[in-house]
Amino acid sequence: MLMLRQRQEIVEYGLRMVRSGLTTGSGGNLSVLDPAQNLIAVSPSGIDYHEMTAADVVVVDRSGLTIDGHLKPSSELNFHLALYEARPEITAIVHTHSVYATTMACLQWEIPAVHYLVAFCGNKVPLAPYATFGSKELASGIVSSIGSYNAVLLANHGLVSVGVDMPSSFNVAEEIELVARIYYQAKSIGRPVLVDELEMERVVKKFSSYGQQG
Repeated sequence: MLMLRQRQEIVEYGLRMVRSGLTTGSGGNLSVLDPAQNLIAVSPSGIDYHEMTAADVVVVDRSGLTIDGHLKPSSELNFHLALYEARPEITAIVHTHSVYATTMACLQWEIPAVHYLVAFCGNKVPLAPYATFGSKELASGIVSSIGSYNAVLLANHGLVSVGVDMPSSFNVAEEIELVARIYYQAKSIGRPVLVDELEMERVVKKFSSYGQQG
């Protein structure tokens, strides 16, 4: 089976998405790029994560042509392909419908530096304009809005996070959901005081070497 490890990873992290409350049912999607083979493993369309197996995960090439698999790839394949093309350092993408991040997306608000943990994305979480799911317009809006950030809100839709591997991409999605919840709760009580720009520059720089790297 082509890309067995990556396919198993998508099954594992699909279940983690559900168990972490980042999506429900078959919502959202994930993919992993193998740069050496120029192949992408992507979750299938409309399959419940509790029922998904590695054999259900679809392998496509950079153009989106199915190379291995018996199911249709995610309906959001267009933006996965576009992000891998635009950001060569990315090898994993997670798309969630997490409640608090999606609430911000439905308000069409960016998430500002209300907490330093927003640095998992950058100095804020930007917002991509609304477009129909699965469309090339959505893919284009995501690429132009995410820039060099590690996540982007999709207006009236959800969140996309990216990373150098699946654990880092998933971690971004989890941390940004936490920050979105903090922002929601702070806004419910009063006016949040944001971390200033210079401090966020320091934090973003520190995050570049955060964890057990090297």
